[in-house]
Amino acid sequence: GAQGEQLAVEHLQRLGLHVVDRNVRTRTGELDIVAVDDTTVVFCEVKTRRAGVAANPFDGLYPDQCRRIRTLAVAWLGGAGKGVRRPTVRFDAIGITIDGQGRLQTLEHLEGCF
Repeated sequence: GAQGEQLAVEHLQRLGLHVVDRNVRTRTGELDIVAVDDTTVVFCEVKTRRAGVAANPFDGLYPDQCRRIRTLAVAWLGGAGKGVRRPTVRFDAIGITIDGQGRLQTLEHLEGCF
């Protein structure tokens, strides 16, 4: 989890996004990464898997979880993110596969996927 999220943060930063919050936990769930650029607030779910142990990282991204993340995002925008205003909100997912030594094998970024 934590290693995959750090790799995802570094990826988003290379794309020019600024991470404004991480691991926002509530009773109903967690927002992995909240990032912004000049026009967009991005709520990013990170799925990390070990190579050879599990299939596609996105297999763990279920419709109920996507709905919960949207609900958490609304709450975040009305609370901790009250000062973060952009014209667009987007929900992304980043799937990461690492090998047995913890090295990055693949990183797939799906923009606006839910």
